[in-house]
Amino acid sequence: MAVKILVDSTFDFTQEQLDELGLDCVRLRVHFGDAEFIDGVSMTPQQFYERLIESDTLPTTSQATPTDFAEAFERLTANGDDVLALTLSSELSGTYQSAMIAAADFAGHIRVVDTLSVSLGAQIIALYAHRLVSEGKGLDAAADEVEAAKGRAHVIALLDTLEYLKRGGRISSAAAFTGGILSIKPVITIRNGAVAVIGKARGSKNGNNLLSQMIGKYGVDFSMPYMLGYSGLSDATLQKYKADSARLWVGHADDLPVMVIGSVIGTHAGPGALGVAFFGLE
Repeated sequence: MAVKILVDSTFDFTQEQLDELGLDCVRLRVHFGDAEFIDGVSMTPQQFYERLIESDTLPTTSQATPTDFAEAFERLTANGDDVLALTLSSELSGTYQSAMIAAADFAGHIRVVDTLSVSLGAQIIALYAHRLVSEGKGLDAAADEVEAAKGRAHVIALLDTLEYLKRGGRISSAAAFTGGILSIKPVITIRNGAVAVIGKARGSKNGNNLLSQMIGKYGVDFSMPYMLGYSGLSDATLQKYKADSARLWVGHADDLPVMVIGSVIGTHAGPGALGVAFFGLE
C-alpha cells in the first residue's frame, strides 16, 4: 500500500514536474470577466500574465470543489493506496475546506494538510512531503512531519510595482501613486496564511538588499527544499537578484531551482516580482 500525494494547481508545478514526481493535482479555475480557464491547463502562466497586463480588472479564482477532491480521492485510493492531500492556505481559499468535506467519505485513507502557504511556499512543502513518502513514511507519519515543519516554511517576495496591490484594494490609489514616483518596492510574505506587506525599499537595488536581509533574518536550512520564483513574462529581475545575493547561496547551493509564480500570487504581485521560499533554521 503506497501513499499518493495530491496538491492543487496553486502550488504551480508544471505538468512535467507532476509527472516526474508522481504527484496528482486538483485544478482551480481562473476568471477574467466572463471567461473561465482551468488553472495551468487551458491557461498557461505566460497566457495569464499576458491577460493580466492587458486587463483593466483583476482576475478572480474559484476554489476546487468537494466533488473535484472526491473524484481524485476515488481514483487514487482505488487500489487501496492512501492519500496525503496538500492545499493552499485556508486563509486564501476555501479549497482546504473542500478537501476536508470530501475526505470524510474516505476515513482512514486520507490526510489533508493546510500548508498555510501558496505557490513557491506550498511547493517546497510538497517537495518535503514527497521526500518523506519516498523514504517510506506512512500516511500518518508523513502528514505529522509535514504539519510540524510547515511553520518553518517562509515565502518572501519583492514586488516591482504597487499597481496590482492597488487594484486588489490592498493599498490606496494615493499610496500607489506616491510609491510609483518614489520607485517604492514593497516586500511581501505569507504570514499566518495570508499575504502581508513587511517592508518597503526605494529602488531595485535597495529592494534586493532588503529581500536578502529578510532571508538572512531566518537563515536558510539548506538540508530542506528551497525555491526561487518570478512573475511575468521575463526572469530578468530574478537573474539580477541571483547575482546581487550570491553570498547567500555560494558554498551552500550548487543549483538554485527556479519556477514561475502562478495566478494566485501573480494577481496581487503583478509581473516583475521575484520571490524566495525556504525553510528557516528555527
